[in-house]
Amino acid sequence: MPLKRRVPKRGFHNPFRDIPAIVNVSQLEIFAPGSEVTPQLLQQRGVVRAREARIKILGDGSLSKALIVKAHGFSSKAKEKIEAVGGKVELIASHA
Repeated sequence: MPLKRRVPKRGFHNPFRDIPAIVNVSQLEIFAPGSEVTPQLLQQRGVVRAREARIKILGDGSLSKALIVKAHGFSSKAKEKIEAVGGKVELIASHA
């Protein structure tokens, strides 16, 4: 019998949970200044996988370009850093 079936399971594991793809501010440096960064563009550039539906921007790293960033969620530090260099933050409504 496989080990996975022999080991006791604890707690509840929701198979329908929605875990967002995490993108740090430093990963947005690959885009040209003034460009509009969308979830589709992040998937095309290989920053996130195609199967991940939601994207959350976190404030790790630094940004030196003004960008228009569209995502499903932003941390407060990420908003500060994007707006500090003259960029714009746009929140996308979740599909759920």
